[in-house]
Amino acid sequence: MVVVSHLQAALSRIVRSRSRLPASPYAPPLVFPHRLLPSSAASSSDSFSVKDYLVSRCGLTQAQALKAAARLSHLRSRAKPEAVLTYLESTLGVPAADVGRAVVIDPNFLCSNVERTLAPRVAELRGLGLSQDEIARLVPLAPNSFRSKFLRGNVEFWLAQFGSFDTLLHVLRWSSGLLTMNLDKTARPNVAFLRQCGLDISKVACTTLFSTRLFTMNLEAFKETVQRVEELGIDCGARTFRQALAIFALTGKEVVSRRIQLLLSVGFSKDDVLAMVRKQPRVLGMSEKKLQGNMDFLVRDVGLELPYIVRRPALLMYSVERRLLPRHSLLKVLKAKELLKNDLDYYFTASLGEKIFVEKFVHGFEKQVPGLIDDHASKCLGKVTNGIA
Repeated sequence: MVVVSHLQAALSRIVRSRSRLPASPYAPPLVFPHRLLPSSAASSSDSFSVKDYLVSRCGLTQAQALKAAARLSHLRSRAKPEAVLTYLESTLGVPAADVGRAVVIDPNFLCSNVERTLAPRVAELRGLGLSQDEIARLVPLAPNSFRSKFLRGNVEFWLAQFGSFDTLLHVLRWSSGLLTMNLDKTARPNVAFLRQCGLDISKVACTTLFSTRLFTMNLEAFKETVQRVEELGIDCGARTFRQALAIFALTGKEVVSRRIQLLLSVGFSKDDVLAMVRKQPRVLGMSEKKLQGNMDFLVRDVGLELPYIVRRPALLMYSVERRLLPRHSLLKVLKAKELLKNDLDYYFTASLGEKIFVEKFVHGFEKQVPGLIDDHASKCLGKVTNGIA
């Protein structure tokens, strides 16, 4: 019993003395800071919502944010995107709306490293002589290019080809990939071949939305495309040559052949087809369904003859539902009410810009024909109306 009593007393002294010992630097804390915080703020990574951040900080819509967030599922905090946004806004002066556009195009742009990636790319562009404002204008058009090693060289190359920064911006709205591509693989050889054909590169680039395809396609395929265009009798010096190149670069031989056969089947001769294509190559860029629909409407409903259409092939490209039919219906009403003094050329009324057509034939007769404005506007939207009495 005495031994036990001594042991208990010794143990008691040891326990009481622990509070006077210096705390070990390696001892775990008795209180964990995150446990004192509300559960919602305990960890920034736990509470961080990519979708909510994209909406509140980048100005994206809910739909845009949901789509972009799917590509940023690895993001666990706002630290990296906040650094990118601060750099864009404070250093480059990129407007908030343009920042939002950049994120919609390339959500992973928010994961760029400012010091190792963005700042060096910007410095390279400044070395080419671009101003801060010009660099800022590139961001919403080609954000992914700021992570590409080809950016400086590609900007320098295309500026030389297009002749101005504004033309470069114009083309990038259609094809931002020009700033990330390997120039030596396709662009340089294709540009050289275009020059051999006597074509102005800046005019080629601005011909249609799809013209930049000519800079990225395989050179041999490109040469074959030029040959196909020339076989239709469209010379390199013709005004429509650039249009034809862009159409044929995107359209296979079999598809073009089907469209030509369709035009032949509705009554056009081979010479008619060649005449239309030489005047308006984009006819062969229309789908078979559209070509058939336009021909049915123009011949059956309007009563046009084939030679008239051959001389005006643009009629095959207008929208029946939103242009040709609404205008045809409106003019029929005006003729029935004897409000039109002279017979109007059909192509003249079809080819007028919408603003001019409305001013001349809708607003010009709104007093004589109540409801004309609303009826025409509804038809242009593709809505079925009861018509005008």
